[in-house]
Amino acid sequence: MTTLYQALMLILNVVWWIMIAHIIMSWLINFQVLNLRQPLVAQVWDGLSRLLEPIYQPIRNILPNTGGLDLAPLVVFIGIIILQQALANNAGFFFGY
Repeated sequence: MTTLYQALMLILNVVWWIMIAHIIMSWLINFQVLNLRQPLVAQVWDGLSRLLEPIYQPIRNILPNTGGLDLAPLVVFIGIIILQQALANNAGFFFGY
């Protein structure tokens, strides 16, 4: 069960860092530091968006429309933190204590 605990924590950490990269990249695109006409930038942006859109879309359907402010990443961040804390608090279940 230790492996399951470590795998779940690893998945949550990877999603966390992918989201950080996506958010930072969106800021850089919006402030015109990065340009989507550059092929590498467009490919990375498209890849990150394809990875995260299945996570964000159900949350966007539940949240009210806030115009240009997307709150889905914030909700996912809070969800990841809650899941990590729940796993850490119940680590005894995984380690057999």
